[in-house]
Order: sequence, then structure tokens, then C-alpha cells
Amino acid sequence: MKLCRDLGLNPEAYSVSIPLGSTINMAGAAVTINTLTLAAANTLGIQVDFGTALVLSIVAAISACGASGVAGGSLLLIPVACSLFGIPNDLAMQVVSVGFVIGVIQDSCETALNSSTDVLFTAVAETSTWPKEKRY
Repeated sequence: MKLCRDLGLNPEAYSVSIPLGSTINMAGAAVTINTLTLAAANTLGIQVDFGTALVLSIVAAISACGASGVAGGSLLLIPVACSLFGIPNDLAMQVVSVGFVIGVIQDSCETALNSSTDVLFTAVAETSTWPKEKRY
């Protein structure tokens, strides 16, 4: 909210879009899914090429759209991401359990990233309606 104030955005717009999370927050969940899945692949000695990492990022971003706002939603999508690398479900669920152990830190980072994208989308939506002389 302070960042929106500092950017000079309209309080009538950001006071609704920021607390309610009016945009689809997929950034935080997608990063969590990618990071924990790639960590599991690295731990198991699986070589990840650029193409597979790109497919993982796309799958994680699309999947994360539905996981936003669901407690532990990003962690529950890790087995889907791990299946891209042939990681068995029992090992994927161990990765999920690691996610629960670091849950406070992981959830805080995920929420911060989601909130920053809310501010970004709110700022873009509002500044696109500003007259040319008021734009940055």
C-alpha cells in the first residue's frame, strides 16, 4: 500500500486491488514450483537442459494460476512438475515435505512476490489512463 502511495497511484484503485489480490498471482507460486523441482532434479543428478527448464517454467506458471490463494497450493503442484523429470511420486512428496518445513520462509517470499506483482499490474492499469503529461 505504501509503494502505491509512493508511486502516486489513486487510493480508490489500489485500496481495492491490493488487499483483495484482484490480479492472478502466479509469480510467487511459479517460482516456488520451479525452485523446489529443480533442486530435486539437481539432488538426484538429473541434467536439465534449457528446453525442459522452459517447459517447466510454462507448466509452473499456468498451474500456479489456479494455486493462488490456496494454502499450500504451490507445494501441491510440485509432483506435477517433478513428473517432467521422471521423479517418482514418493520422492516428489518428500520435496513437498521440505516445502512444509521451510513453509514460513517460503510462504513469506511467495506472498511478497505476489504482492509486488499486484502493485505492478495496478500501476500499469492506472498509468495507462493518465494523460501524457502526468506519465513518468
